[in-house]
Amino acid sequence: MTDDDARDTRLDQAFTALADPVRRTIVARLSRGPATVNELTELFPITKQAVSRHVQVLEHAGLITRTRDGQRRPCHLDPAALEELTSWIDGLRLATERSHRRLDAVLASLTQEES
Repeated sequence: MTDDDARDTRLDQAFTALADPVRRTIVARLSRGPATVNELTELFPITKQAVSRHVQVLEHAGLITRTRDGQRRPCHLDPAALEELTSWIDGLRLATERSHRRLDAVLASLTQEES
């Protein structure tokens, strides 16, 4: 598997995980700091087991990690995984902006020719 294939697989897993609103809410909550599954469960009208499954999906996608702190197992966002997502999105945004600038230049030159 090439580096590009591995990156594409990570992106696929991350975006699939983020397609669920519960998981997006978990990620948003973790952006404010670590939380345990019990703490995350308070955000939703679903069972602790369901929240735990959502956390496992996010872990499998590489978006979060869990550490051990005594009896607690807090979840943390993985900054590197988030950076990979934002980098990919920024690449698309920049490419789109370049296309728009080229189109603007063509339209401006046509407008000048008509004057």
